[in-house]
Amino acid sequence: MKRSDINRIKREAQDFIASFGAVLPPFADWSPDQMRSSEADNIRERGLGWDITDYGQGRFDELGLFLFTLRNGDVNDLSQGRGMLYAEKLLISREKQLSPMHRHIIKAEDIINRGGGDLIMEIYASDQDGGIDRDNPLVVPSDGCPVTVKPGELMRLKPGQSVTLMPGVWHAFWAEQGDCLIGEVSTVNDDRTDNVFEEPIPRFATIEEDAAPDFLLVSDYG
Repeated sequence: MKRSDINRIKREAQDFIASFGAVLPPFADWSPDQMRSSEADNIRERGLGWDITDYGQGRFDELGLFLFTLRNGDVNDLSQGRGMLYAEKLLISREKQLSPMHRHIIKAEDIINRGGGDLIMEIYASDQDGGIDRDNPLVVPSDGCPVTVKPGELMRLKPGQSVTLMPGVWHAFWAEQGDCLIGEVSTVNDDRTDNVFEEPIPRFATIEEDAAPDFLLVSDYG
């Protein structure tokens, strides 16, 4: 992705989020120098902030996702069973923009349609080898009620609706009838190690530095 496009996508995302009355934390407006300072040590360590990816494929409008990590615990606390064991994100899925099929090893998550278009979820169980089970139905909680999803059946989440995905549940999603603002509430999140994609694609974008960054992505933290 070109850095100039990333700068533009971030501005558009801020306007879209604000249109729903949502306000991001102060560090959302920090400059690259502020984000590199010692004041931002915890932000960088926890992977908080802006995340814009085309999964290394160069087709953001077709295959991509916008994310902003609002809060995130420490993965090391999971083994202790105590501490900040949760994370929260805002996501934007553009109309017909695919977030590709993947599963998580550790993370359980609620995916919530916060407004805009419909969120379309394609969901499968894992087979015994961790691959996609395309033969058997899967029962998932949706707003506290069990829902049976048949193989190949698409789950449509209207604004306000949600689905809970446990570790190992394969899922892909996209928006229809308009761009969709998505909330994610989950177990501690580590995007460097906890994503398993059906296709061998990277989680983060490769950046072409054609312009100065207006802000840093979480993948810029190093």
